[in-house]
Amino acid sequence: MSEQLVQQFAQLLNQFGIQLNANGLPYPVPIHPNLVHLTLGLFIIAILFDIAGTLFPLEKPILKVLSIPTLRGSFYDVGWYNLVAAITITFFTVTAGFFELLLANPPTNVKSDWGLGAGTTMILHGVGGVLLLATIVGMGVWRGFQRYRWRKEKPRQVQWSYLAVGVFMLGLLYLHGTLGAHLGGDFGIHNAAANLLRQGEDPNLLLK
Repeated sequence: MSEQLVQQFAQLLNQFGIQLNANGLPYPVPIHPNLVHLTLGLFIIAILFDIAGTLFPLEKPILKVLSIPTLRGSFYDVGWYNLVAAITITFFTVTAGFFELLLANPPTNVKSDWGLGAGTTMILHGVGGVLLLATIVGMGVWRGFQRYRWRKEKPRQVQWSYLAVGVFMLGLLYLHGTLGAHLGGDFGIHNAAANLLRQGEDPNLLLK
């Protein structure tokens, strides 16, 4: 956002007694990056365990040698419940991300490692986040139909096409996460030290 819009939004928050910290947020640590890691972790586990369940016939002799008792359905249970958790947390991830973007005031004369400006990176990250949320929700619906209707009685609970989309999504999440890292690293968005340096202040003195 432009500096003027950020100031107007900050003034609106001030009317409710909410003050911004040195990082440009009303709380000391950005919430969005932390929730992102929850989304990533839960989704990655969901896909990996569905892959493990699908490849269970190949793994079974190894598990037997290692004396690890397990059932194929257990892998699919982990995959399903982690996907449900990923969907739930991602709503909060995207909401926190848009709130923090509203308070972002990045430098306009800096380019990311990909050669993009702050505004373009913010738009791509924001729109991409909504599209990824919609895709993850869609995968949850798809996975639910496989679990409870289409493949309920079959040993292999998920379709190969679902796993292929899941692996493709892992790549998209990596690219999208890199955009987010550029916002924090290259542009210093909601980085307290970077904000103070831009204002000509000494973070070593003010952040003790």
